[in-house]
Amino acid sequence: MSYIKAGQDANGNAINLFYEDWGQGAPVVLIHGWPLDHTMWEHQMMELPKHGLRVVAYDRRGFGKSSRPWESYDYDTLADDLKAVLDTLDLQNVTLVGFSMGGGEVARYMSRHGGARVSKVAFISAVPPYLLKTADNPTGVDKSVFDEMLAGIQKDRFDFLSGFGKQFFNVSMISHPVSQAVLDWSQTVTSLASPKATYDCAVSFATTDFRQDLATIKVPTLIVHGDADQTVPIEASGAQTAKHLPHAQYLVYSGAPHGLFFTDKDRLSQDLLAFAGKASTQAGL
Repeated sequence: MSYIKAGQDANGNAINLFYEDWGQGAPVVLIHGWPLDHTMWEHQMMELPKHGLRVVAYDRRGFGKSSRPWESYDYDTLADDLKAVLDTLDLQNVTLVGFSMGGGEVARYMSRHGGARVSKVAFISAVPPYLLKTADNPTGVDKSVFDEMLAGIQKDRFDFLSGFGKQFFNVSMISHPVSQAVLDWSQTVTSLASPKATYDCAVSFATTDFRQDLATIKVPTLIVHGDADQTVPIEASGAQTAKHLPHAQYLVYSGAPHGLFFTDKDRLSQDLLAFAGKASTQAGL
């Protein structure tokens, strides 16, 4: 099993990040969403290396097989963890791809570390520029929504995750875009995450303002968002990020939910291949 050391916790214990590194070629680093782990990228990890790309995906601290420290789930620390991944593997000319919460790591890394080693960035169903509704951010989400989320995690995390998983893929009485098996997988992965990390990361992505971070991004940028996203509404996120980054390529997936990495997996893989410079020549992808 492969791990990267990303500093120490307050007690001096090493914080290790689990990662998988597949394929050869230009590196693409995939950063997972909350409260999943790197296995959410299964389809993209299977497809991109077939077309001359090296894919690295890691588990955020507190999730998957990575260390589960008590503290430090703020975006500065998470961006430093990302730096540890890039530095330890000595990756150059990286395409950074952040999904949902992971988009925050991309934005903060680019400002905090000057975009070192990165040539392109992609925001997929991502939380930037600023999810919380404030006086100067009227398109954001009401604080009451996040308060209810945090209360749900505290009251019964497993029940919360069950309902969240359905919303994640827009599952309802009349709509079943994913199988029950996918929902079961999601429930298992999210349940195994650290409860402290689950709570603290929700606070981080709900309250962190990335508008100044986005202003530092000068590299080619891809924004992908579903217009039926019920988890990170497009009006509060993707559409606003596109305004902050007018040079970006902005792709709206009609009818797609938050979890478009699965519901629209082939299209997302094709768009990532094209953006990273290795478009597929196979029909149907």
